[in-house]
Amino acid sequence: MLFAPRLIGKTPLDEETLAADRKTCRKLGPCGVGEKAVYMGGRLIDRGFYVVYGDVSRIFKRVALSKGGFTGKGMFGAMAYLVVQMADGTQKQSYFKREDEVDQVLAIVAREHPDIPTHSEAAERKLREAEEAERARYLDTLSPEAEAAVASLRAAQAKLEANRALSDELSAAARQKRVIDGVSPTYRYAALAILLLAAAAAGLGVRMWRSGQRGAELVALFGFAAIFFAVSTRVLPTGRSNRSYAWRRWAEAVAAMRDALRGEADFPVPPQYAHPVVLERMIRVLREGRAASAPEAYAVMKADLKALNADITVTQKEYDEVVTVKPMFLVCGYADETEKS
Repeated sequence: MLFAPRLIGKTPLDEETLAADRKTCRKLGPCGVGEKAVYMGGRLIDRGFYVVYGDVSRIFKRVALSKGGFTGKGMFGAMAYLVVQMADGTQKQSYFKREDEVDQVLAIVAREHPDIPTHSEAAERKLREAEEAERARYLDTLSPEAEAAVASLRAAQAKLEANRALSDELSAAARQKRVIDGVSPTYRYAALAILLLAAAAAGLGVRMWRSGQRGAELVALFGFAAIFFAVSTRVLPTGRSNRSYAWRRWAEAVAAMRDALRGEADFPVPPQYAHPVVLERMIRVLREGRAASAPEAYAVMKADLKALNADITVTQKEYDEVVTVKPMFLVCGYADETEKS
């Protein structure tokens, strides 16, 4: 390999095995999930480090929530990192532009290596406490109507789980649309101005260098550095990061889900909200006795989501649910009807 990944654990792979495993690994963001090892991204090179599964004590997501994370306002929303912790306690983390890719990495590891925890120790403790508190809120017995509603929601949930990719695409498309829609045009104009000035400075530096003028290297270096800065802000529109692409992706995701649910006239939620987490939250409402039927649970669930904002402290489980499904409701303004693509 031209750039062989660097070992960050204790157990190395031979060069041939490493090359083959890295080549065939499932690439997600700057990282990769191979058969033998997890590949982590560095500051400059994607998948530039590796650690075999036997050296991994846990792998989990770390999230830094910027202002407006729940509302979609602000420049970035949530900033997600994949963290690999080794047996000696040392950690290596990689920044992801898309949080759903971190979730995909963790889902693969959980499925193929169930012995590796996919939450931090603190998150595991909080999850246990949250689960106990949640169970304490459930009613000992439900009315026959509520029992029937829970059963119907479980059946609907199973249908969505059978084709989970459609629900995950709904969530990912909504999140992308919210982030892009939340970027102020002022930021875009500023980044574009920086980019144009940087390109001019880089061109001037090259021209000065060709004519042998002093200081040409500094001018060119400044120009190229400014270009990288403008691009790294992720504010400038690209082929897959612009309003029209985000809208098209969202519309296609809704259309695909609508087609998958064709013939399900009594499905408990509209296609644009058809995600297993939405149904799970409705089931929870029923089990807590806050609703007696699926329609009532749907209304309460929407009200709960709408009430959540960046000023409210939630558990890790609640956070994971909210960032997964709330963008779908925000994109549609919580309406039950949406434009058909």
